Amino acid sequence: MHIRLAELAERLGVELQGDGNLMITGVSTLKDAGSGEIAFLANESYRKQLADTSAGAVILRPQDAQDLATTALVTDNPYLAFAKVTQLFNNRPLVPSGIHASAVVAETASVPSDCRVGANAVIGEYVEIGAGSEIGAGTVIGDHCVLGSQCHLNANVTLYHDVILGERVRVHSGTVIGADGFGFAPDKGRWEKIAQLGGVRVGNDVEIGANTCIDRGALGDTVIGNNVILDNFVQIAHNVELGDGTAAAAQAGVAGSTKLGKHCTLAGNAGVAGHLELCDGVFVAPKTVISKSISEPGGYATGTAQMPMNEWRKSATRFRQLDSLARRVQQLEKSKKD
Repeated sequence: MHIRLAELAERLGVELQGDGNLMITGVSTLKDAGSGEIAFLANESYRKQLADTSAGAVILRPQDAQDLATTALVTDNPYLAFAKVTQLFNNRPLVPSGIHASAVVAETASVPSDCRVGANAVIGEYVEIGAGSEIGAGTVIGDHCVLGSQCHLNANVTLYHDVILGERVRVHSGTVIGADGFGFAPDKGRWEKIAQLGGVRVGNDVEIGANTCIDRGALGDTVIGNNVILDNFVQIAHNVELGDGTAAAAQAGVAGSTKLGKHCTLAGNAGVAGHLELCDGVFVAPKTVISKSISEPGGYATGTAQMPMNEWRKSATRFRQLDSLARRVQQLEKSKKD
């Protein structure tokens, strides 16, 4: 792949500063880029690398381009422009066109001729796959699933029955969608399983990372909105609803029947308890546990600040003493009143 910088600027809708005839053959960092590559500056902590970069061109903000001798693409959002450039240079190998001879496709399944189905994939009864979709090697799609157009399931993805994916959904390897939710009724020291009768509905333009699990609903469906992004090792329990534009980083988890509004963010290892509601625009900090519903947008955190281990141990001891200290304060206040 190679492209003239002027053409690239036109595609991105950004300002060109310098030689528009420069041929761009790749994307790299400010530190490692060569003369035919384009780099970007979005984080000010890397600004010191700008003077010494060998990049043929740099994507940056107007204020960073004022004294720059190198050719540049100037935009208010260089990170977004960089993201779009990487798509042009995407080197991901494609599954060969058509259905691999070793794939097993049910006679009742609908697979358009422009789809790509990899080796040892299994497509169940009455499955409907949208145009231009790609099914990776070893992926299993259960009965009565529906995939919209331009979906991409990587190798070894599992969709249980009655899972619906919208258009342009990307699912990475090892992910399981539609497994049973964690539903059991206690009965005299044993557990009686609750059959999970719902399904999973995923919106358009969703990306789901590797080894993530989205459980099916117990009665109604588990619902993932449009433009949601889930990182690796995320757990979404039964009957959860994630609003449009919500994001969850690695090891985040949402317990059953909880509803997150639009454009919420769960940072790494954050957890949300069950049967809660979070309004639009909530940010949950890393390792935070949300145990109550949230009705006001903004950032929320629990736990203690980072500190040296010895200080943390002293603080932990004091935490255990808080109840007795509170009782002593109450007694002192009472004695003063008397």
